Parts: sequence; structure tokens; C-alpha cells
Amino acid sequence: MNSTWSGIVTAKWVALFIAWMFVLTGFVVVAPSVAGDLTKADIERRFKPPLHVGEKLKDIAAWPLTSELTPQGGPVGYVFESIDLAPIPGFEGTPFNLLIALGADGKFIDVEVLRQHEPVFLGGLGPVPLLEFVKQYANKSLKQEISVSSVYGSTRGGGGGNRVVLDGVAKATASVRIVNQTVLAASLAVARAKLGFADSGSRGPPAVPKAGAFEALDLAALEQRGYLQRVRFTNADIEKLFAGTDGAGADEEALLKPDELFVEFYVAYLNAPIIGRNLLDVSSWNKLKAYLPEGQSAYWVATRGRFGLVDENFVPGTPPPRLVLMQSGLPIELRDSNRDYARTVPLPELKTALILGSPAQAGLDPGQPMEFQFTITRAKGMILPSITHKTVTVGYAAPTALFDFPPRPPPEWLLAWQGRWPDLAIIGTALALLTLVLLRPQWIVMRPRRLLLFRTGFLIFTLVYIGWYAQGQLSIVQITGAIKSVGAGGGLKSFLYDPISLLLIVFTLLTLVVWGRGTFCGWLCPFGALQELVALLARALRIPQWRMPVTLATLLSRSRYMVLALLVGSAAIMPAAAEKLVEVEPFKTAITVGFQREWPFLLWAVGLLVAGLFVYKFFCRFICPLGAALTLGGKLRRWNWLPRIEACGKPCQKCRHACEYDAIARDGAIRYDECFQCLDCVEIYEDPGRCAPKLLYARKGRTVPIRELRLPSGNSR
Repeated sequence: MNSTWSGIVTAKWVALFIAWMFVLTGFVVVAPSVAGDLTKADIERRFKPPLHVGEKLKDIAAWPLTSELTPQGGPVGYVFESIDLAPIPGFEGTPFNLLIALGADGKFIDVEVLRQHEPVFLGGLGPVPLLEFVKQYANKSLKQEISVSSVYGSTRGGGGGNRVVLDGVAKATASVRIVNQTVLAASLAVARAKLGFADSGSRGPPAVPKAGAFEALDLAALEQRGYLQRVRFTNADIEKLFAGTDGAGADEEALLKPDELFVEFYVAYLNAPIIGRNLLDVSSWNKLKAYLPEGQSAYWVATRGRFGLVDENFVPGTPPPRLVLMQSGLPIELRDSNRDYARTVPLPELKTALILGSPAQAGLDPGQPMEFQFTITRAKGMILPSITHKTVTVGYAAPTALFDFPPRPPPEWLLAWQGRWPDLAIIGTALALLTLVLLRPQWIVMRPRRLLLFRTGFLIFTLVYIGWYAQGQLSIVQITGAIKSVGAGGGLKSFLYDPISLLLIVFTLLTLVVWGRGTFCGWLCPFGALQELVALLARALRIPQWRMPVTLATLLSRSRYMVLALLVGSAAIMPAAAEKLVEVEPFKTAITVGFQREWPFLLWAVGLLVAGLFVYKFFCRFICPLGAALTLGGKLRRWNWLPRIEACGKPCQKCRHACEYDAIARDGAIRYDECFQCLDCVEIYEDPGRCAPKLLYARKGRTVPIRELRLPSGNSR
């Protein structure tokens, strides 16, 4: 063996050693990390078919639930751990962790206690009362106002059909209220992000009240400037609400005096100093500021006339029983401050006057419009009376001049790109390098050792960094998923949330036009790289290789198109079946989860790699549906870019015999449908010592005639 080939063999063993060190250690490096208490497998044990648990979302810590009964309907709900979204400290100081399942309609499917450290439920009452308490959320709607009763009984009497009062736990009132806040705050976060209940992304972070210069204003001036808003309803106005119901005509006083006042409703945003300092004296204003936690809004709400927001059973410090605050379609609890504040401006005689605060976790934006709703109840009949509830809605918007509005956050997909910019930069640099090599391959193929080291190193990078680390394995799932998404009217926006895959998709589509399918399949497919490293190992271990006859290999390669047609057809017609059939690809098992999967999937993936020990890149050439799709896309290629000379195939067959992919026809033409762009034939072509026709022409002192490179009209066979 001459020194050149000795160097090649040495380089091959060095490359193989490096490659397999990465392969073996990669399984550990890319082991998926688990956030929170539960894994996907834990969720799947709780939700059995026809429900299926999807991968944990990147934009919010929740698992989507889909159903076999509605395969094209998208998620039917979401499951999430409260500690990821609303880590509200409990009485002991440690947050509860609850597993919450929320339906796509906003109804709770289930609430389960995963972890709690409340002393009353550990050594006092025991955990059973808490477990019974959370069972009450099932089938309740997030669109309802959900509160907890206290030792005083229900504080939400007369609330109407949009209010739900959960039975509290004696001696654990504070703890179960924290549970309720935790459930609602975590669920509201998911509802805003995934259920379209509120477009928090479009409005940006909540507005912040300005400090502003103080100016003394009376009640009329406050109202004129919009700082205090007032709405008046007569008896006749209220009677119209009950027209056509059992409550019509039940209020005799309203019938006798239709033009007299039923209720005059006042509301003002107290956090703004120009409002709060005018409605409250200095001492009360300072007490209010000290009382309000950061992010909590306070409102002065009052009524004048016959109707009051509370009755004789009202317990200070609880929500007023007849009032609800709504914003963006979601109820937000308002709780009485239970403090006596002195007023500054003269006020008329009031029926009710309360200072109400919203929980900081509720997500109330004081700079956005909101609605105050109060419920009026009428009873008809003495024995088993017929009860009718009607809701009066009063819109309220504090003047925008009172607030500073933080800048709107960038769209979620842009945040995903910003979070991956180092990976995008590294992979983008690698793609630029690959582009230069394919455009001008002469330098890299000038020496066989150089090509071997470069190609092996790039394949290692593709497998370890693009595949295992950056999770950039393209898959037929992206094609079938796009078909299902478009078919369901969902569009392709979801691709924006996976910047690594989108970068590779765009690059691959461009290379289909320039070089054909081989750029991705030969250089950028992590599983393809793993197969090629397996083949290098097989050669190094002198494992016998079976090279199929070209006719048989060509026939078997057509099976890829059958698999592709089956998957695409099932995605369009039977989406649920497509989700199972795509497992013909071992990409998820071998690359996405790094072989950490159930044994049937492991057996399939490992079996394909074992087949690759004996038949070069077995899966890529004969089964891969993604490869088939890219081959079809490769028909867009505009140039026969691999160099050929007249003697290729006539009579020289050296490149054809050297090509492991059987991508060179007997007449010397490149079969681009089968080519993986390994550059071995370019290496032979550029080496006068290995290209027999060039060597022969050189000895005769003649110029080598080059085949004309034409636009492809098809692929030679």
C-alpha cells in the first residue's frame, strides 16, 4: 500500500474514532430535560385513548390534548402544572403544584393535587379535605366567576348564573383561597395564550399609572375629565330588562314611579394619584398605597338610589355579591379592601361605597376597557317563588393619559427566533460553508484524505449538533402536518415557532433548484449521517457488504414513493392513522428523543441501522418517504452540475463502480434522483492519477473533451 492510501486509511480510522465517540456520548448529551414534576409519560398515564397527549409546548408550559373522535379539530384541551404558570406561595410559603386539565371550551376537565406543603393538610386535617375541594372544579367554566365560601357561608348570594361558589374547608379558609387563586391564575394564562379568551399579546404588558402632578379637583371636575364615570338607570330602564320574563311587573315601586332613580353607578381608578388623592384624604391615600401590592389595581365603586351592591349579609373583605368585573371576556375577582378610608370631595348620599382590589395574578390591565356587571334579582310568588336574574353592564375605560404603556412584546414566533440565535448562527455558518464546498468542490476533493475528514466531520456535526442538540431533524411529519393544518384551515404559521427546522427547510428548498435532493439527504439529515457513520464502521470492521444489482436496487427504491403516497393520502383522509404511520421514520426515536423510547420503536430504529451495516444506507435508499418527497422536489434542479467527460461510461466505468449509491448510469450520466452528493465521483474526476481517461489523454498529450452540461430534461437511467 503506497503512502497516499496509507494516509487515507489512517485518516479514516481517526475520523471513525471521533465519529463513534460522538455517537456513543451523544445519547447522554441529548437526554431530554424534564421541567416541573411530571413528564409526558406521566400525563399519558392519566389521559387514555381516545385522548392523546402532545409534546409540551414551547411558548407556554402545557401539554395539548387531542382526541381520536375529532382528529381534525385541533386540541380539545390543555394539561399543565400550576407551579410553572402561577407559583403563588401558600400559607407555609411554598407554592402548591396542581395538575390542571382545561378544555378548549374553557371548562375544567380535572384538577389534581401533585404537591402541597400546607400544615393544615399535612398534620392537621390531613390531605383528604383538599383532595375533595379540588374535585369541585370539574365541569366548572373559566368564563364563570369562581369563588370560595367561608365560615360565613356563601358570600356570593344573588350572583346569578355566571357565578360559582365552591364549598370551602373549615379551618383552612386561607389555604383553599390560595388554591383557588392558583387554579384561576394558571388557567387564565393558558386561556389567554391558547384559547383566544383574551389577546394579551396584541395589547402588550399591563399599563402602569403615571406619577403625575397633583391637582385638586371636585366631583364635577373629576367626572368632566373622565376620571370618575357615572351611569344612571331609572325604574323604567330596569323594567325593560325584565320584559317578557317572570320578573316583569314584580317591582310595584318601579311601576308606580317609572321615572325615579333605581341606581346611579360610580366607578373610578384609584391608583392614579390625580384620582386617588382627590377622592381620599392624604392619610387614606398613603394607607391605600401601602396596602396595594405591586401590580394590583384598586377601584372606588359606589351606588346611589334603591339598589346596593351589598346587603346585610355582606362580609367585609370578601367580593361584593352582586358585582363582577369583566375584561376581554374573562371575569376578574374584585375583593373589598375591608378598610375605612376618609373621603376628600363632597359626595351625595350613597347606598354603597366600596374600595375594591383585583388580585395581581388576575392579569387585569387598567389601561384597557373593561366592564362592570351588577346583577338584579326579582322574585315572583310567595311559595317557591320564581327567581329571575338580569345583568346590567357598565363599560369603563380610564383615560389613557393616566398611564404609561410598556412597549408591545414581539410576536411569540420572533421570541422563539431570538432565543435560538446562537444555534441559528452556528448552523447558518455551516450551511454557508457547505454552499461554498458544493459550488467549488475542487479544493476539498484535491486530496482524498481532505474530503474524507471534511465529510466525516460535517456528518458528525449534522448528527450531534443539528440533530441531537438543536433538534433540527426534518421529517415527513412536517409535510403531513402541513397537509393536515392547511386542510383544517390552520395555515402554516406553526412553522415560524421552530426556527432551526424552518432555516433548514428554506435552505433545502433552495438547494433543490441548484443541486437537487442530495444536498439535504447527503449532508444535512441527522439520521442519514448516523447511517453513513454506521457504514464507515462496518467497513472498518470488515463486515461483508451486499451490493444489490442495479436493477433490483432501482426497483426497491421505488418503494419510497409508495410509502410517501400512503402517508400523504392518510394525512389528507385519515389524520389519526397518519400519526401512527409516520413512525415508519425512525427519526423521532433515533434523533429527537435519543433512543429513549418504548422497545418496539427502538427495535425498528436499531434494526434499520443494523441493515445499514450490510446494505449501504438501506433506509435512505429504499424506505425513506422524506427522501422520496425531496427526490420529486429535485425535479426542479436547473443544472447538471457534476462534471463529466466524453469517456465517462464510454468506456470508463470507474466512477460507476465506486459510487455506493448506484447513482451513475452505465453510459456515465449522473442519476440525480439517486445521488447523495458525496463528491466521490468529483474526487476521482479531479485526480489525474485515478481518472483513467484523463491519465490516458495526458500521456498522449491531448485535451480531455468535456461533456456539454445542459439544463436537465430528466434523469438518465
